[in-house]
Amino acid sequence: MKIVILAAGIGSRLGNPFPKPLTPLNSGKTIMQNQVDNLNEWFDSEDIKLIVGFKKELIMEEFPNLTFIYNPVFDQTNTSKSLLRGLKKCKGNGVLWLNGDVVFESKVLEKLKPYIDKDQSFVAVNNSAVAEEEVKYTVNEKGFINEISKTVKNALGEAVGINYISSKDISTLIDYLEKCADNDYFERGIEMAIEDNKLDILPVNISEFMCMEVDFEEDLNAVNKLIDNQ
Repeated sequence: MKIVILAAGIGSRLGNPFPKPLTPLNSGKTIMQNQVDNLNEWFDSEDIKLIVGFKKELIMEEFPNLTFIYNPVFDQTNTSKSLLRGLKKCKGNGVLWLNGDVVFESKVLEKLKPYIDKDQSFVAVNNSAVAEEEVKYTVNEKGFINEISKTVKNALGEAVGINYISSKDISTLIDYLEKCADNDYFERGIEMAIEDNKLDILPVNISEFMCMEVDFEEDLNAVNKLIDNQ
């Protein structure tokens, strides 16, 4: 199993002069250090690949022992194309991938690991909140994801930015990410594959644990408040 962290974006909504994954938290760690430390509890750090772009040198200096994949068009493309670059380097393996702005506790990975061990493709979800600007989802009669995008109506919950594609499904997802427009989020590739009955993606509810994407200053404040109360 390989791990891909998407860390190429500019993160303009938070307004940092540096990559958003290097945002410091009240714990004393950055967002990415929190991710890497939690991943190291359950997996091998040699399997972690960082997709970098914006001010890549800063991330590379912070994590010199990890593997990097450069997206040279990070300012012209969205997460579909960054993920595509990562998955192409991991063909034949299952891949756990994370958005580089997700703050989560280690217990999230404990909940997800059995699905990874079974090589079951999934999207981690939070069913306790459905924010308007977040990626949301519905399921079909078999319990697999039916729709996944920011425009889903009557959603059951929202995706948290931690996902897994199985070794048998990775080639299919690569094909559909190739079909995505440059400005598409990776969820569009997943949704197109689902529409064509090519993927069965399970939603895994991790809402009992701390897990939050940091897009805006208020998100960072909320995460830090949760950290302070732990």
